[in-house]
Amino acid sequence: MKILHTDIYRFSIPMIPFVIATGVMDYAQNVFIRVHTDSGFYGVGECSAFPMIVGETQETCLVMAKEFARLWKGKDASEIEARIQDLHNIAAHNSTIKSAFDIALYDLAAKSAGLPLYKYLGGKKRVVETDMTIGIGTASEMSDLALVYQKQGATILKIKLGKKAEDDLQRIQRIREAVGPEMTLRVDANQGWDYDAAVTCLNGMKDLNIEFCEQPMRTWYDDKLPELRRNSPIKIMADESCYNHHDARKLINSQSCDYLNIKFSKSGGINEALKIHQVASDANIPCMIGSMLESRIALSANLHFAYACENIQYFDLDTCLLGHLADPVKGGLTYDGYFLNLPDTAGIGADADEEFLKTCEKFTI
Repeated sequence: MKILHTDIYRFSIPMIPFVIATGVMDYAQNVFIRVHTDSGFYGVGECSAFPMIVGETQETCLVMAKEFARLWKGKDASEIEARIQDLHNIAAHNSTIKSAFDIALYDLAAKSAGLPLYKYLGGKKRVVETDMTIGIGTASEMSDLALVYQKQGATILKIKLGKKAEDDLQRIQRIREAVGPEMTLRVDANQGWDYDAAVTCLNGMKDLNIEFCEQPMRTWYDDKLPELRRNSPIKIMADESCYNHHDARKLINSQSCDYLNIKFSKSGGINEALKIHQVASDANIPCMIGSMLESRIALSANLHFAYACENIQYFDLDTCLLGHLADPVKGGLTYDGYFLNLPDTAGIGADADEEFLKTCEKFTI
C-alpha cells in the first residue's frame, strides 16, 4: 500500500470549559488525518492535544503532521513498524500527533484485511462500561454533578482533584455523601499534589471506599512513588509517569504503582500501547485505557484496543461526553448509557463528518 498523500485537518471541537489540576480547556484541540494509498483505502487518525499534560498544542501537532506526511509520502503503509520508526527517527517526542498517524496505519491494515480492528488485533467484544469524569469545582458543584450523573445511570465516577489538600478532601467527602456508599469512585490528581499533600489526601479518604488514585504527584517525584504507595491506603495508578513500555517496566520494577493508565496521546498510538500492555500483563499489573478530549474517532480506536487487550480492566472513555458541543463523526463507537459498543465494519469503523470537515482548515501533503 503505497502512500500517495495525507490530508490534515484542524479538528477543533467547541466544548463547555473543563477544569483539571493543571488547567482549563474550552475546546478540544484535535487534529484529524486521512492517509491515502494506492490500494483504494485511506486510513483515518485523530489526536487531541492537551498541552498542560503532554506538552503539545494543536499548532505543534499541525506543524509536525506536515513533516510526518512528507516523510511517509511514497512509502509502504503496510510496514507499520518501519513507518512508526520513521517518525521516531525525526522527532524524539511528539507522541500526541504520532498517535494520529499510528491509528491511521492500523485502520489501513484492518481495512486491507477486511476486518474490524479488534479482530485484526486478535480480540473479541466484551462488556465495556466507561466512568464519567467530574472536573474541579466547588464541593457543592461537584457533588451536584455527581448526583446528575448517578441519576443518568452512571455507576463509576472519576473525580478530578489535585488542589489544596483540605479543599480536595472536602470535595471527595461531599461527593461520597451525595452518591451514597456503593457507587464506585476513583480520583485523579493529575500531578497536582506534592508528596506531603498526597499522603494527607490519600489517608484522609481511606474510609471513603475509593477504588484508586491516578497520578497523585508530579512526574519529577517518581522516585517517591514507591514510598507513597507503601504509605497509602488507596491503590495508585500511574498515568503521566508512563508514556512507553520502558516507563512501565521501571514503574513495575520499582513497585511504584498498582495499575497503569494507557493513553494513545502518551504512547504515540496503538503500536507502543500494545507493548505497554504486554509488559503490564507479564507482571500482572491491570491497566486502564484512557483518553484526552478526543471525538468518537480516536475513541473508537481506543475501544478496539480494549477489546484486543484482556488486561485492560478499567475504562475512561467519556471524553466526548465531557461537554463537546459538536459530534463531528460518522459511524464508530456508540453509547448505550455508559456502556460502549462498536460496529463490525472494517478498520476502526469511524470517519469524520464531511459537513464538519468543510469548516476545518485543511492541508494536503
